[in-house]
Amino acid sequence: MFFDLALVYDPAARRCDLTIGDDGDLAIDDTSITPVLLSIGLDRRAAPDDPLPQGRTAFLTETFSERRGWAGDGLDGRGERSGSRLWLLDRAKQTEVTRLLFRFWLEEALAWAARETGQPADIEVAWVRPQTLGYRVLVDDAALSVAGGA
Repeated sequence: MFFDLALVYDPAARRCDLTIGDDGDLAIDDTSITPVLLSIGLDRRAAPDDPLPQGRTAFLTETFSERRGWAGDGLDGRGERSGSRLWLLDRAKQTEVTRLLFRFWLEEALAWAARETGQPADIEVAWVRPQTLGYRVLVDDAALSVAGGA
């Protein structure tokens, strides 16, 4: 069972926001959608051997913040990381390797689903138009579809 503050994804703005209920309080979400949105939308820290997207550090040497990562990971006693490494594909070319890496990193970000629900996330990734990946994720009977990347 899930119990989180409700997030709603706005595809036009490509962002999430908290939801206010009819009573003026923050809404509660008992589905898997909010954890899925957080898992995909937060930037997971890049591994030491992950190449960073070109163009990010044209005038600077590599710094701690260039590998990104959610600050809350430092508070996790088990050392687990949140979010996804999809941001590393920001300047990737339209290839099958890019699509497969996108799918792999979605699976990595949603690995918690198998532990929490007993079923792994059902993930589909496809090129929906030139240079644009779309995906569909199903976790615990709640689906999220985005036609245009994370």
